[in-house]
Amino acid sequence: MKALNQLKTFQRILAEYPADVQLNKFLPGFFRQNKQMGSTDRKVASRLVYNYFRLGNALADLPAEDRLMVAEFLCNTQTNSFLLHFKPEWEACIHFDLQEKLDMVKAGYPQFDLHDVYPQHGQLSPAIDKEAFLRSFFVQPDLFIRVRKGFEAQVKATLSQAGVTFKDEGHNCLTLPNGTKLETLFPNQHWFEVQDHSSQQTARYFRPQRWEKWWDACAASGGKSLLLHEQQADLKLVVSDVRENILANLDERFRQVGLMKYQKKILDLTQNPDYLMHDYAFDGIILDAPCTGSGTWGRTPELITQFDGHRIAFFQRLQQSIARNVAKYLSPGKPLIYITCSAFKAENEDAVDYLTEELGLELEEMQVLKGYEHKADTMFVARLIAPDKPKSLNDRSVEME
Repeated sequence: MKALNQLKTFQRILAEYPADVQLNKFLPGFFRQNKQMGSTDRKVASRLVYNYFRLGNALADLPAEDRLMVAEFLCNTQTNSFLLHFKPEWEACIHFDLQEKLDMVKAGYPQFDLHDVYPQHGQLSPAIDKEAFLRSFFVQPDLFIRVRKGFEAQVKATLSQAGVTFKDEGHNCLTLPNGTKLETLFPNQHWFEVQDHSSQQTARYFRPQRWEKWWDACAASGGKSLLLHEQQADLKLVVSDVRENILANLDERFRQVGLMKYQKKILDLTQNPDYLMHDYAFDGIILDAPCTGSGTWGRTPELITQFDGHRIAFFQRLQQSIARNVAKYLSPGKPLIYITCSAFKAENEDAVDYLTEELGLELEEMQVLKGYEHKADTMFVARLIAPDKPKSLNDRSVEME
């Protein structure tokens, strides 16, 4: 009876869910309207619907209930009462490895094709192992935190005392089980930042020097700036974003870690920013470019089928426009760090081609951060250097106090 009620709840969620809203925005409202659901009911409902979307477009012609059984089988490794009720022959094999499960699904549904999971698989960066990337969608990503220097012992002790398993990845990065209630465990949230493993790895490309002038051009809520500050606190920092509200979040995060000296600018970098930036020249620029976010869809699997592939070209044009308006403020011989959370070649390697061929930057190194190997997001980072020939605007530089 319980499994039947769980299936009915899943069907209601699927029927009411608007396709243009992220699940993490929709589900809280659904649960508020159905207050009779207990915490376990909400947890199971969330699991079912998230797992369902992890199938992407695979077996799209099957009824939703059949696709749900396939998703539950592929995505779970522990004894599953829901699957036990509806598909006991599969539940008996729940501990099989993923490839064995995929083979069983293929035997039951010959039309199953792993490539259907991710409709834009042909657009992936060439460094990505396509098969491993596609299989990763059946594994929920972990939760990662970056512990601030000086708070490592307190954070680890609190987690251990609460019985939370964690893995030290080095460089103050800890892996935690997804769903860990950090806000309950840590009233002092300033001890760490929630930040994906791959995002933390981009800091290896920064390498700032004391008293340099840096610009976080698409700063959002300041995650990359905080990585920069952790490496070198004595910088003259400018942060900008087109969204005033998200810069307010940045102010709060900076305040919590004691980062008080910085300039903040609201800029639409698809437009020439000379009216505000004409006197600036930087020793380093971080361009965490707006992108499809396709490397993060393991956390938001509903976007796999919501995304229109034609928007890849839109984001590519957007990135080129922003890069053109940002790169000219880079001092000769200094780095631009180009970052995306995309898995698509058009936004990654092709963007580097544009930066080198059209804007004259020199590629020093680039890497696809293969989050699918670490239960993390897949990202891209490149470090490019401005040519030694100075540009006229770099003859001047304002003091950033």
